[in-house]
Amino acid sequence: MRLVILDRDGVINEDSDDFIKSPEEWIPIPGSLEAITRLCREDYRVVLATNQSGVARGLFDMDTLNQIHLRMLDQIRQKGGEIDAIFFCPHGPDDGCDCRKPKAGMFRDIADRLHINITGVPVVGDSLRDIQAAQVVDALPILVLTGKGKKTLDNMGKDEIKGMAVFEDLYAFSEALIAGQLDGRISDVITLSDSYPVD
Repeated sequence: MRLVILDRDGVINEDSDDFIKSPEEWIPIPGSLEAITRLCREDYRVVLATNQSGVARGLFDMDTLNQIHLRMLDQIRQKGGEIDAIFFCPHGPDDGCDCRKPKAGMFRDIADRLHINITGVPVVGDSLRDIQAAQVVDALPILVLTGKGKKTLDNMGKDEIKGMAVFEDLYAFSEALIAGQLDGRISDVITLSDSYPVD
């Protein structure tokens, strides 16, 4: 099984400091739906792992979250792509759960449910907690510069970026993966977009 794990907000759709609270607020980032479609056509299974603390904060309920995801799935399917499964954490930062990134509970759940070893599996996110959660399970952390990605990169230290690849957006990542540029583990190498040239 070839698997890719994606964060949602800031990777597939535009992020908001006020949270995505309704289907109407879910707006895809240009190229993200096409990226998912390309991955599917290359026989990658695409799975989401997303923190959704807006549920715990009372900003939206589970029914609304489901409606947001139905809108997302509908738009992806219109492009010919598919999301195989959506894993999410509805808890707040003080709830003490094991599933809220940067903890790795969601990733372990993905591994258990899909019966797969996720060592080296690409995990695409725009925040430090996405990267940290991937590193805990020895997955391959990928940072995209959409959403909070540029701010995340600017605030990261050298130790935090070891073994991490960086791309302009999800579409650029999908191109590199399909071209075989991420085969095997990346060790102490950063693949930066043209905006962030390698030293």
